[in-house]
Amino acid sequence: MKNFTRIARSFYKLCDQQKVYEMTEERVKAYEEFKNSPFILIPDWKLPFKMYIDACGEGLGSAIHQTQIINDKPVEGQICFISRQIKPTEERYEVRKIECLSLVLALEKLHCYLDGTVFDLITDFNAVKYVYNMKTPNRKIMRWKISIKNHRGSMTIVH
Repeated sequence: MKNFTRIARSFYKLCDQQKVYEMTEERVKAYEEFKNSPFILIPDWKLPFKMYIDACGEGLGSAIHQTQIINDKPVEGQICFISRQIKPTEERYEVRKIECLSLVLALEKLHCYLDGTVFDLITDFNAVKYVYNMKTPNRKIMRWKISIKNHRGSMTIVH
């Protein structure tokens, strides 16, 4: 679902149990979009996966897709997806770091789908190249680099 994190943002605010629930026009619109969201497929472990990642100043998101034959037609559907808001300390990150963080989060959280499989990484930014070409990476970037390297052999990057 395109812009999932931005749409879900209005629902995240409802997680605070100290506040009174108010159904605003923004939340009604978000609910309608979620209600009509795409279907989820059961993974076929013999077929390759596609992992889409994206990030912005508001949140991180990732989805694993797979193309399966349904009713004699190839259909690309979602297997699973994750998203989260940017933490206050991450708001200072430049765009490249936020994209890279999105990849690291996806590899960490979705490892049960990705370990030992072949997948294409679909992104609008080359976060992996940024990490690997960094002249003097700090500890955090080194951890990200190690995390990505564990999956690099089975991942093809597509822009």
